[in-house]
Amino acid sequence: MTAQGQRTILAFDFGTKSIGVAVGQEITGTASPLDALKAVDGIPNWEQVAKLFAEWSPHLAVVGLPLNMDGSQQQVTFSAKKFANRLNAKYKIAVETCDERLTTVDAKARLFELGGYKKLDKQKIDSVSACLIFESWIEGQY
Repeated sequence: MTAQGQRTILAFDFGTKSIGVAVGQEITGTASPLDALKAVDGIPNWEQVAKLFAEWSPHLAVVGLPLNMDGSQQQVTFSAKKFANRLNAKYKIAVETCDERLTTVDAKARLFELGGYKKLDKQKIDSVSACLIFESWIEGQY
């Protein structure tokens, strides 16, 4: 078993058409964006998800919870929870959720700083959002 503080973590920015993905390392507290997964009504290609789990062998997954600004849940919040439950059931690892309010806004700002409008590609935004979800989650741990 890997000690807390040294685990590999997959972070997901859940969306109904695209699911951003990042891989994070607890030891450095940093995450790198991976290719976003296309989704149909929030359902990804599970073969692609299986490849991610095979490649990275994560010890934990973190799924961003899309909440309204007042903290209340919306329809997509329930879909994100369902996605988190499916990850737990399929891959037998712990899955935690993390408030993701404003991560898309932050991701757009970060990408714009790196390269202007041409960097504002939807899939890049989703995966950078997944990095921010990881960073937010890790800040809550330590």
